[in-house]
Amino acid sequence: MTALAACALTGLGAAPAAASGDVLLPHPGPEGLVWVQEWKGDGGVVSAGTWESLPTVLTVACEGGGDVQVTMRSQDAEVAAFSVDCPAGEAGVGSVTMDPGVVRAGSFEVAVDASADDIRWALTVTQPES
Repeated sequence: MTALAACALTGLGAAPAAASGDVLLPHPGPEGLVWVQEWKGDGGVVSAGTWESLPTVLTVACEGGGDVQVTMRSQDAEVAAFSVDCPAGEAGVGSVTMDPGVVRAGSFEVAVDASADDIRWALTVTQPES
């Protein structure tokens, strides 16, 4: 089963990153709830449509020389927080897998706080069925 997600991308004084030939994270396929292909600076997503019976995987990739701080909230409770080093010229990747039920049915939000406005990042939220 695939959950439909309505999402909004938010930026805090940043603009979408310019399209480039190298994708930081590929499209997550049918297990994907959210895919932010590319963004620069601070930002995040707000979405709905999770299944409590499936695990939830949040993955963030970034590059640009610095780091990003990532926080995920579900139903007003923090369910994940981690940082990812963003080397210059290559992608750094961080991921967290949450057990079924940690991300509650309904809305969730992911915030990405970049150490600089030129940090390029991408994220996926997936719910693998197996």
